Amino acid sequence: MASVSTYTKSGTKATTAAKLDTSVFGVMPENHELLKLAYVAYLANGRDNLAVVKTRGLVRGGGKKPWKQKGTGRARFGSTRNPIWRGGGIVFGPTGEENYTKKMHVGAKRLAIRQALSLAASEGHIKIVEDMSFDGKVKTTNDFLKKIDAQGSILLVVDTKDDKSNFGTRNLQNVKVVHAQYLNVYDILNSDSIVMSKPALELVHEWLGEAAKTPAKEEK
Repeated sequence: MASVSTYTKSGTKATTAAKLDTSVFGVMPENHELLKLAYVAYLANGRDNLAVVKTRGLVRGGGKKPWKQKGTGRARFGSTRNPIWRGGGIVFGPTGEENYTKKMHVGAKRLAIRQALSLAASEGHIKIVEDMSFDGKVKTTNDFLKKIDAQGSILLVVDTKDDKSNFGTRNLQNVKVVHAQYLNVYDILNSDSIVMSKPALELVHEWLGEAAKTPAKEEK
């Protein structure tokens, strides 16, 4: 177990430092291949498939043959919407039915999260709060984050995500709130400060620690 900076709900240093389970926060990656795979998979699975182009059959017009088949000396064409003509259809373009999702085995996904948390812990980016409560006011949340010296892009990890936590952070552009069991590699690697409540830390230990059992099916 390794200790980490711990604060009270008022923002002062706590007398007892929280302990980080080395089976979760002490798994340093030998290389970054798994982290990259999990990072890219997160982006791919959140991608909106909106790009659609028209083929020659979907472009309006082109029903009339531009000139007769023989006798003109020009190449044969049956439609002005031929793909090689300006204003024609697009060949092999996106149809809106492409599947960009990437799947990862649940064990690999959890290992990547452990590695990301371990990197954050080694760089001193993780702070623990004994009781992180929200009153729904942005000013209160902002003042608290200043007291504990949380800077840059901030990830708040809570054990219960409700309306008060959403209202208390919704106008802070550099702050994101996430439930402990919805942590992902993308958010962890993109955060300069990870502020985690003590109950949320216990959930992370329970979810990713050695005692956790790996389910047979994949997580989505």
